[in-house]
Amino acid sequence: MPDSPRPSVFKYQKPEFDEGKRIVKLARTDRMIGLMQVLKQGGENNLHSHSHLDGFWMVLTGRVRFYGEGEQLIADLGPFEGVLIPRNCPYWFESSGNEDAELLQVEAFDIAIGDDQTMRADRINYEPVKRSIGDAMLEARTSA
Repeated sequence: MPDSPRPSVFKYQKPEFDEGKRIVKLARTDRMIGLMQVLKQGGENNLHSHSHLDGFWMVLTGRVRFYGEGEQLIADLGPFEGVLIPRNCPYWFESSGNEDAELLQVEAFDIAIGDDQTMRADRINYEPVKRSIGDAMLEARTSA
């Protein structure tokens, strides 16, 4: 009998940093990933989409604006508000408030995704990245 899948227990701790953004990986399987994105300023600052990822975003602190093609405002979100971005839907987002923004990001994959590099390869950029935003990926503390 093959090994049964095991639950992943995680704990989020907001990272300390001075500028840009940080991504904290909470948990993942080959079909889903849960992340926290913490934005000092900026965000995903170029129009892009993902061909195999449906993205669920929920603001926990701060304010975040999501934009589509032609700089069209998709949503201006505050705490406990969110947006679902389906695969192949172009978007970008930015922190729009005076405090750090913390975003819960859950991505569901329609194919098996083996690692973080494969997930990044799924990204389709429609315009160049406008500025460096510091997207260091941090591992969450796991307990079990």
